[in-house]
Amino acid sequence: MAIAAQERAPQKTRKRGVRRIDQVREIFRDYMRSNQLRQTPERFAVLEEVYTSEDHFDADELYMRLKVKGVQVSRATVYNTLDLLQSSSLVKRHQFGQNQSKYEAAWSFRQHDHLICTDCDEVFEFCDPRIQGIQEMVEEIFKFKIESHSLHMYGSCRREDCENK
Repeated sequence: MAIAAQERAPQKTRKRGVRRIDQVREIFRDYMRSNQLRQTPERFAVLEEVYTSEDHFDADELYMRLKVKGVQVSRATVYNTLDLLQSSSLVKRHQFGQNQSKYEAAWSFRQHDHLICTDCDEVFEFCDPRIQGIQEMVEEIFKFKIESHSLHMYGSCRREDCENK
């Protein structure tokens, strides 16, 4: 019985992931249609790579991932598509103190914040519901509607395997 449940779980996860990709594709199609932009296979390849990624990445890393997979895409297309995905609220861009912007998928993901190791540049995500409470209190006090927030904390991780210690 337990084995059967374990066998079903990956299929359920895959179906949820496929459904998410389908929904994101449709949002991106609508965005491009409403802005009279060309819907190219390369743009959709960038979108799919973003939504199969589980980490933060920069545009060059994304470009290299696509090239390794054999996708014929230019570096300019990757940068331009990331701009479109950001404009359509499907991607969030972060500046974690480095020169290069980092990106992550943004649609249907929970609000979270970031810890950035200044030794190895690794980014750790965390979620604390108290931050949402603070945000709501600030909205009330200042009569202000917060649309989004960004919290980045910088420091040195204490992990023994931190590669730059």
